Amino acid sequence: MAQDEELVFLPLGGVGEIGMNLGLYGYGRPGNRQWMMVDCGVTFPGPELPGVELVLPDIGFLAEERRNLKAIIITHAHEDHYGGLNDLWPGLNVPVYASPFTAGMLEAKRDFEKSRGEIPVTIFKQGDRINVGPFEIEAVGVNHSIPEPMSLIIRTPLGTVVHTGDWKIDLHPSLGPLTDETRFRQIGDEGVLALICDSTNAMRDGVSPSEQEVSESLSKIIANAEGRVAITTFSSNVGRIRSIAEAAEEAGRDVLLLGSSMRRVVAVAQDLGLMEGIKPFLAEDEFGYVPRDKVVVILTGSQGEPRAALAKIARDEMRNVAFSAGDTVVFSSRTIPGNEKAINDIKNGLVEQGIHIITDSEALVHVSGHPRRTELQQMYQWLRPQILVPVHGEAAHLTAHAELGQQSGIASVPRLRNGEMLRLAPGPAEVIDEAPHGRIYKDGNLIGDFEEMGIGERRKLSFAGHVAVNVVLDGRYDFLGDPDIVAIGLPEFDDEGEDMEDTLYDAILGAVESIPRAKRKDLAMLQEAVRRAVRSTANQTWGKKPIVTVFVTKV
Repeated sequence: MAQDEELVFLPLGGVGEIGMNLGLYGYGRPGNRQWMMVDCGVTFPGPELPGVELVLPDIGFLAEERRNLKAIIITHAHEDHYGGLNDLWPGLNVPVYASPFTAGMLEAKRDFEKSRGEIPVTIFKQGDRINVGPFEIEAVGVNHSIPEPMSLIIRTPLGTVVHTGDWKIDLHPSLGPLTDETRFRQIGDEGVLALICDSTNAMRDGVSPSEQEVSESLSKIIANAEGRVAITTFSSNVGRIRSIAEAAEEAGRDVLLLGSSMRRVVAVAQDLGLMEGIKPFLAEDEFGYVPRDKVVVILTGSQGEPRAALAKIARDEMRNVAFSAGDTVVFSSRTIPGNEKAINDIKNGLVEQGIHIITDSEALVHVSGHPRRTELQQMYQWLRPQILVPVHGEAAHLTAHAELGQQSGIASVPRLRNGEMLRLAPGPAEVIDEAPHGRIYKDGNLIGDFEEMGIGERRKLSFAGHVAVNVVLDGRYDFLGDPDIVAIGLPEFDDEGEDMEDTLYDAILGAVESIPRAKRKDLAMLQEAVRRAVRSTANQTWGKKPIVTVFVTKV
């Protein structure tokens, strides 16, 4: 080992935010490091990004380091951990390691999205070990709200790092594996340099309830319901889906799956034997022939997605499926911040139909897949790391996790955010550099940054509309016919009842006629004068400045 070799950790997403997880581990001399990537996630746009479909981490840093990137390892198949692979892998073209379920989900996702090409995946699962450049990586099973999640044990010449991924301690899960306490204790005995750890629930005391308790609660709701029962949950939560199906069968009810993502996940789970023993699901066109008290619907839409099955039912837009007064809808999920209004709109639509709603504030119908404070302390005790690096969380989560680690006696808890390169060894853990980082956007079939995709201009259009003006001048620089004007997204009339386009038309005439004919030869100056006049007049009349495009032509 050369004396100036270093082990570094560089997050490009997921540290300072929830979602879009992407971490890089580097080993070697500065300027000559070998890298491996852990996870490649996305986050989803809000209304401030009109038209954008996905938000991805900016991997521009890897443009220079591409030849030194040895592999991508995916810890599990949640969108915020693997959802960026289809779009980002073609520019990297390195080996990908993932569990059988994650590989199946990736293939199903690519088929659904009709993605070009194929990502070759090497199966990597609990108990396996691989060598990637200077890293030896072992997969350790943990429990989470999706099949086959794993933590990564990353061994290097400078020490061992444990990258937890998403995890919790649940002794009675609806679907395994259990978090492997025995293996974590053994790794702790070997010595752990650093723990890179999930912070999502670091602000919550105690231990997360068990998935078994949720299953029992849902079973009671299904058994006691008089009409139909619909349960909306995250489509990736195969254990929850299985528990609901078992409870439905026990209550003498058939199960219908609604939503394309729900059906895709269950199809992958069935292929891998994870739904063994579950009765065949109803076809959608059979729904109307089943008595109300003999059916359970498991469906998408728990986050208020407008095109999901639950939203369509709330708007009474489903062709074969409708609910009736007295039916029950259970939100077996948590509300992701930012989705509150969309979810409330759906709830109100259901209430208008006389449907009874149950959420996690009224019954134990959901439990998080992330560790609370007591579970975090348990992991510290198993591993006894020298360094704790809180990740996977917003600033408040990271700070709470850091304080917990310090209170628990961990010697070094450095502060880290996206784009900061943390040296883990040798020497004290500290930020030594900053890498390009940020967000890029998938918009239709294209990917680019904020300016490249025109998102800023599109946002302005959504607030103030657009005016297009066409002015044609003759050889003497006088009007050759009336100017053409098209206003989109502006009010039709002003507060005195005057036609808005007529008002803007007068402003165009005034702008051109105020410029002496000799100076009209400067068409660029004339174009800018018309643009300013239209914006100013719209602002005086309406109080807003639209985007204005002006064409001036001399014939």
